[in-house]
Amino acid sequence: MTHAPELSVIHVPVSDPRVRPLLRELGDEYSRRYGKDAHAEISRHPDEEFTAPHGGILLLLLEHGEPVAGGAFRRYDTTTAELKRIWTHSAHRRKGLARRVVAELEREASARGYRRIYLTTGPRQPEARGLYLATGYAPLFDTEADPETIGPLPFEKHLSATATHQGKAAHL
Repeated sequence: MTHAPELSVIHVPVSDPRVRPLLRELGDEYSRRYGKDAHAEISRHPDEEFTAPHGGILLLLLEHGEPVAGGAFRRYDTTTAELKRIWTHSAHRRKGLARRVVAELEREASARGYRRIYLTTGPRQPEARGLYLATGYAPLFDTEADPETIGPLPFEKHLSATATHQGKAAHL
């Protein structure tokens, strides 16, 4: 019988050294798929947007103290969080870690009073598109169209009022 390793979830600032593998691998992945200017996408939003005082968060999943997956959200508007930087370490893919990250981010967004999540993914990221469709995100684009003709693929998900209310109560 195989036993799954214990994972811990931590909230960290972008400056935490454990975030470096996430940013490095995301930048490399974007560059392979979209060209050398793709690293700019990662630095498009200031780091403080991913901190609690600014309505955001960055979290990591750790296995034996090492980051294996992570993700973040930032305030999109007063009721909407925008998911960004969803990542699974290349040595730990196909284990459901991205689903876990998305679920943790949804829980945190709900706890902070957000009622909706918005995100975009690139047209050359079929794995991400599949992840969001499989986790209940509604595509805000024609799923039959060639993704390359659309550009960034937008998705949304409405958080349940019950979860949002419970999240607010927990932070009072």
